[in-house]
Amino acid sequence: MADGQWYPPEWPDRIRAHAEGTLVPVAPKRAATVLLLKDTPDGPVVHMLRRRASMAFAGGAYAYPGGGVDPRDDDHLVRWAGPTRAWWAERLGVDEAGAQAIVCAAVRETYEEAGVLLAGPAPDAVVGDTTGDDWEADRAALVARDLSFAEFLDRRGLVLRSDLLGAWTRWITPEFESRRYDTWFFVAALPAGQRTRNASTEADRTVWIRPAEAAAGYDKGELLMMPPTIATLRQLLPYGTAAETLAAAAARDMTPVLASARLVDGEIVLTWPGHDEFTKRIPTDLTTGGA
Repeated sequence: MADGQWYPPEWPDRIRAHAEGTLVPVAPKRAATVLLLKDTPDGPVVHMLRRRASMAFAGGAYAYPGGGVDPRDDDHLVRWAGPTRAWWAERLGVDEAGAQAIVCAAVRETYEEAGVLLAGPAPDAVVGDTTGDDWEADRAALVARDLSFAEFLDRRGLVLRSDLLGAWTRWITPEFESRRYDTWFFVAALPAGQRTRNASTEADRTVWIRPAEAAAGYDKGELLMMPPTIATLRQLLPYGTAAETLAAAAARDMTPVLASARLVDGEIVLTWPGHDEFTKRIPTDLTTGGA
């Protein structure tokens, strides 16, 4: 493997079936993930987690905190600071209820998997340390889906700080994948007074790492990543601070990135629009999986 690009081993077979018209695509589920940043003397670093090797999907791959949208967060209006739901709806390309749910998912997953909460008691404040037993009980209830994020915010009297997020990009899992997600990627800066921890049951390691260092590890084949992860890491390279990154988010193109597969001269050619480095050619005469 020349780099750390990770593909599910069943992709070649599924790509062939999709190209032949025998595979019916499943509908993608909404999801959100967050590139959490903090400044250091050597430039900004991003928080990443390594998925446990035992995980059926992307085991051993590095990723960001993220996960699926909870439908319960669509229709329960939460206390909200920052751009309006209407603004977020236009930015994310969804309706207002969907925008709230996606932003809630981004904030919730960052709390569930990194212990960092982008919310506060007032529109201009954020909570401090969230490592106490009472906070952990609520976090566990969120993970178990015994508690919706909207209910959590109400219970705590907290305001969701949507102004601390910047919408960065959007990727949709290819149509030939068995589990599909329509994922909005956000950037955010670590709030003062909070600290990250490995709170995810799906990760065996978390790191703060410079984007250039992580990208170099991928290029050497030392760090496994899926295409959206390494693509977003490379997009962070021009920015010297977390604030610069957040400021740049407003101008980012949110057109979804969706891979396509086509037959060319006896090969299946897999491409991601605008991301030539991920182009992959798979001989059509292969009879077993493996990418």
